[in-house]
Order: sequence, then structure tokens, then C-alpha cells
Amino acid sequence: MVGCRLLGLICGERAVGTEMEPPCRVAARRPGLEVAPGVLAHHVQPDRRAVGRLLTASVGEAELHGGVVLNSALAAIDQALWDIAGKTHGVPVHQLLGGHVRDRVRVYGWVGGETPEELAESAAGQVAKGMTAVKLNPCGQLEPLATPAAINAIVDGVTAVREAIGPERDLALDFHGRFSRAMSRRVLPLLEPLLPLFVEEPVLPEFSQDLGAVVRSTSIPIATGERLYSRWDFRSVLSDGIAVAQPDISHAGGISETRRIAAMAETYDVLVAPHCPLGPIALAASLQLDFAIPNFLIQEQALGIGYGDSSGLLDYLADTTPFTFRDGYIDRPTAPGLGITIDEDAVRAAAERGHRWRNPVWRNTDGSLASW
Repeated sequence: MVGCRLLGLICGERAVGTEMEPPCRVAARRPGLEVAPGVLAHHVQPDRRAVGRLLTASVGEAELHGGVVLNSALAAIDQALWDIAGKTHGVPVHQLLGGHVRDRVRVYGWVGGETPEELAESAAGQVAKGMTAVKLNPCGQLEPLATPAAINAIVDGVTAVREAIGPERDLALDFHGRFSRAMSRRVLPLLEPLLPLFVEEPVLPEFSQDLGAVVRSTSIPIATGERLYSRWDFRSVLSDGIAVAQPDISHAGGISETRRIAAMAETYDVLVAPHCPLGPIALAASLQLDFAIPNFLIQEQALGIGYGDSSGLLDYLADTTPFTFRDGYIDRPTAPGLGITIDEDAVRAAAERGHRWRNPVWRNTDGSLASW
């Protein structure tokens, strides 16, 4: 089963930790791989069914609580344990989380391109696939206070996508923290007539204290959360009035902690759109949670996009049918556990090939570092 093999891969075969396996970017790098085996040996080996003990004991005993490295390592193990629990009882994980509250989950497709024409063509392609919602990064590298030409280019690109998909479909925007608060307050009002579903990360998480001012400056729903790693990290942004929380199930402690984040968000009337530009294990885990929480909005997925020279994200599944999109939705999985089967030979082959993908390094015109 996925869970047992993941535990084995994390514990004894660290070379398999490429960007594909285990299902998180940080745990797949050396810090997460160094942490995970110790957590497994100390907390998991005595009882692989004790999912709740994993998070409370691991975080509680650590001198430096939480953080992206520990919580990403925990997330990989947590997902494996839930898969084991589901397969042990012969039910999907969402059944263990209280049962499904919806019959299908809405997903969105990514739009890419450098010009308004390219963006419109990409958006039309997603419509042709049946997607009812799309998302795009509407800008590349930006100066701290961009020129009117750069701002107009952002508006032109988003306008082209809106015109391509029409008013019947939703449009979400991801600024990836590339704006300052001043830039957000300048640009977001110009996008309001295009009625985005939400704007993601208008400022970096380091400046989350500024989100309240951004929220109050626009009618567009504000989303954030991919770089927040526990329910404690989400407290201030929920209080500041965000509309959509975006925890990443592979960095925020796994299914267990992300479920707690979703429950806390519900008390603030905040919807949840899990962040997931990752592979099928992370997506399968996210979907199990999506079916069980009442305040779910929409699910990110990056299947078929590819990252540079890396393998396709579905290449190491023995069966890809769990991720069949119909009219922009995924039907409720009924297979036990996470509902997927890993092709271990494909994982090891990918590990042998390795990958060279790294975050781009952008610089402003004066040579200073720009946010990617």
C-alpha cells in the first residue's frame, strides 16, 4: 500500500527523495529527509495507527516547534499513516474523517503565457478541457513600485483571460508575494471589474501583518496560506479578514493538521482551497480532505503541467483513473486509503535520473534581488 511503502522509502531509501517522492518539496530535500526517519523511529514504529500522537508528540517535544522542515517531514509521514489506516479498515480516508459532505470536488486549470494573446489561448484550452475555473500568475518580475506600463500589462493579461473564458467561469490570480502593500493597493482596484474568484498572496508571508490593510483596500477576496505551516501561523491572517485559506497538505503537517486549520478557518467564515502544485500523493491526500470539510472552495492541481525537465507528475502511478476530470470536477474516490497505487519502479527510475529544477533567481534593474 502507498502508506507502508512511503514509510519504507522515508526511513530506509533516502535516495528516492526527489521532487516526486515523498510528496513535498521540503521533505524531499536533505533537511526533511534527515528529520523524517527520527520521527518515524521514535513515534510511529510502536503503533502505526496512532496518527494523532505523531503531531502532538513530535511538535511538542521539539525545542524549536514546528516550521517548514519539521512540518513537511511530519506531513509525509502523516499522509502515509492515514493511507495505512484507510486500507486497514477498507475505506477511503475521507470516511475516517467523518464521511463525505459532497459528491465531487471542483478543480481549476493553470493558464500560462507571456502575452495577452498567449494567455487567452491557454485559457481557451482549459475551457475546451471542461474546466470551470482557471488560475494564472498575471505578472513576472516586478520592481518594488512598478511603472504604469507594467501595471497596464498585468491588467491587459487578466482582461484577455476573462474575455476568453467568459463570465460563466471563474478566474483566480496568484501574485506569489511579488507585490508590496503599496503595489497591491494600487493594482487590485484596477482588477476589481474583472471579478476574480480570489487573489492569492498579494504580499509575502513575512508581511502578513499588512494583509488587513490589503483586505480593506479591495473588494476582491484575498487568499493566502501556502507558506504557513500550522494553525498557529493562520491565526493572524484569519483575524485580518482573508476570504480563502490555502494550507499545503504536504507542508502544514499533513491531513491531520490541515484538517485542524480548515476547522479553525470555518469559525471565521473562511473557505479553504488547498495549495497543491505537487504530485499525485499530495493531490490524493488533499482530495480526501476536500470531501470531508464543509468549507472547501476549490482544489489546485498541476497534473500535466510539468516542471522543466522533470518527469510528468502522473508517471509513477500504476493507475491514473483516480484523477479523471469530468467537467472541471473529480468524483468522490471510493478505493481504500488515499485511493492510489504507486509504481515503485517508476519512482526509483526518476530518482536515478534526478532533476535540476530550482526556483528562478530574479533581479531588479538595479541588480537587487526580486521576489520570484
